[in-house]
Amino acid sequence: MARVVDVEFSVPVSFSPVDQYISIARGAEAAGFDRVVLPDSLFHPRRQDKDYPYTPDGSRMWDETTQWVEPLVASAAMGGATSTIRFSPQVLKVGPRNPLLLTRQVASVALLTGNRLDLGVGIGWDPNEFEWCGAPFSGRGKRTDESLAIMREALKGEWMEFHGDHFDFDELIFTPAPSEQVPFYVGGHTEIALKRAARIGQGWTSAMMKFDEIAATVTRLGELLEENGRSLADRGDGKPFAIQVVCLDKFGTRGFTELAEAGVTDIIVMPWMVEGHGFDCSTEQKLESIANFGAKYGLTD
Repeated sequence: MARVVDVEFSVPVSFSPVDQYISIARGAEAAGFDRVVLPDSLFHPRRQDKDYPYTPDGSRMWDETTQWVEPLVASAAMGGATSTIRFSPQVLKVGPRNPLLLTRQVASVALLTGNRLDLGVGIGWDPNEFEWCGAPFSGRGKRTDESLAIMREALKGEWMEFHGDHFDFDELIFTPAPSEQVPFYVGGHTEIALKRAARIGQGWTSAMMKFDEIAATVTRLGELLEENGRSLADRGDGKPFAIQVVCLDKFGTRGFTELAEAGVTDIIVMPWMVEGHGFDCSTEQKLESIANFGAKYGLTD
């Protein structure tokens, strides 16, 4: 059975207990899903000094009991238990992290999983995650731009140096390097974020959005890519520029088809929620829902 909709599907492990991760990855691979997406949180500060940008009231959607695992470590663990499915942190907070340490981690995961890493990258929104990890919150956008430039060059496995406003070092090399370019999926809904995606990304990834917002964003990304001599049709390696989304108001065959027609390449869907189960439902319920979704939409040949 061919796929009902010509689009990729990803399953998230967000809000699932950590001990379900590997089972979900294996089940998703068997059901024909294309990738697993993973959340990122460095720690949970008791006080919230800045509004969370992706909820109407600025509140966090989680609390201190929510389970988190470092997404690159989790990707490596799930990669060792699978063979084809890809992994996509959605998104890794680059701003608070050191780009040289992060390059080593990213390269290691890509090597250990056989190039099955699509790296979702973002700045980060919580001042405490920056300041308490030794990185300034002020100037975080330019700091992240430098970090991404460093990572892109360093992941080539060639001698390189960098002299910027935030990072400065002489020649170094990371070996071994991944045999394929690690795609960067840039997160963020602002114009600055979209420009960053068009400039250095191989894709863009969304937080929760409605269809009309997604369609408008894809149109804008197309314009920005053209301004950079690029296009939605080819991100530089013969594949289309990835548009990975969490859509709030389009579901089922018709809704997924509309998303694909709007230019979306990858839809993030939580099958157990589609069937009415909660975040904390059992592993068996999640695996059954994953298998049902894969069968319904023809994800396996």
